[in-house]
Amino acid sequence: MPFAFIRWSDYLTPIMPSPKAKTRSQARAAARLGAVQALYQHEMEGTSIPALLHEFHNHRLGRVIEDVEYAEADIAFFDDLVTGVDSRRDEIDRAIAGKLSAQWSIERLDKPMRQILRAGTYELLARPDVPTAAIISEYLDIAHAFYDKREAGFVNGLLDAVAKALR
Repeated sequence: MPFAFIRWSDYLTPIMPSPKAKTRSQARAAARLGAVQALYQHEMEGTSIPALLHEFHNHRLGRVIEDVEYAEADIAFFDDLVTGVDSRRDEIDRAIAGKLSAQWSIERLDKPMRQILRAGTYELLARPDVPTAAIISEYLDIAHAFYDKREAGFVNGLLDAVAKALR
């Protein structure tokens, strides 16, 4: 499903918990979704990583957007995801490309899909403190907010294959 910009109000609501519940896992879920959004914006607009972090810290994460209050994000986790994906992009892209079929390339994936897979792969590479099943489940939830069942299943299968190779 192609689109020009991910609107928080359209896609955040279906997968975010109640704003009153502020657990660590919910804060990390908000950080993951925010990271996918920030990485998408970085690729679409070329916004620098420091500028993105500033924008998201001050204007998006845990804020009220279009009369909807969103869960607080784990800022340190968000920062790690965004900066980690950016600094290890080549390694991450190789890990993803190695699990795509021969007729596909990472460039052929649409931009939101690339960001979901990059963030998930980064966690599998760099965050041994987070269980594999939790990583895959969280990015599957994000995929369900943007894609139909088939594409979400693709995220599940690809991250599972990457996890088997990396962990």
